[in-house]
Amino acid sequence: MKQAEQLPAISESALVEVLSSSLYPGAAHNSVVMVLAYCQAAHLDPMLKPVHIVPIYQKGRGMVDVVMPGIGLYRIQAARTGQYAGISDPEYGPSITTKMAGVDVTYPEWCRVTVKRQMANGLVAEFTANERWLENYATASKDSIAPNSMWKRRAFAQLAKCAEAQALRKAFPEVGSAPTADEMEGKSFEEAPRDISPQQQPEPESESPPAYSDDLLKENLVKWQPLIDASRTSPEHLIATISSKYTLTDAQKEQITNLKALDGDAA
Repeated sequence: MKQAEQLPAISESALVEVLSSSLYPGAAHNSVVMVLAYCQAAHLDPMLKPVHIVPIYQKGRGMVDVVMPGIGLYRIQAARTGQYAGISDPEYGPSITTKMAGVDVTYPEWCRVTVKRQMANGLVAEFTANERWLENYATASKDSIAPNSMWKRRAFAQLAKCAEAQALRKAFPEVGSAPTADEMEGKSFEEAPRDISPQQQPEPESESPPAYSDDLLKENLVKWQPLIDASRTSPEHLIATISSKYTLTDAQKEQITNLKALDGDAA
């Protein structure tokens, strides 16, 4: 039998071009290079698209592209252990219909998923994750409490991915502890997970931050209260975030701090 000819090795630049035109269309060149570096370091096949490019807001840098594992990679890694014994169908809590920042939203209160793993002694252990929609959904913008289009349109499916990812991490800790792209896409955090691109020096802060408008504070107090009720932020966090860009008066800080008191009265 004639031995099959070995295909010539593809250069890194050519591979980046292939990834840019097929699996990551529209992504910045440097971001695709990050994907390739991530896959090489983790010994992953980049053509299987095991990771995703997720734009995330990072304080001091604005929007940055971060390479994150996809839930598909967690599934593959769990299966390759030879101990993956199946997964339950998602179980949902009661549906809730409400209005968030003027947007009608229907979402499940929670979702539960169980992953099974066959242990060395032959017994099958179950690892269950229960995730709540309010603690996972991504907002349309950092100034709004309304969900983005994906979390509004696929409220059940998105939460099921988060619950499955958490259950897979509990059952197979060797797959890693990083959140998946499905969990992080569209979210905004003060500190984003580190990427593998060279870090840029943050721009120097202004010596005299502008005063925070009383009118803007009054408008935002109404938006912040539901976030505090859902434990998505706290008065202390809000004060620290605003103070990094603006000057708050003692009276304004007191109004924000009182949001905690309002939350306690309603509990």
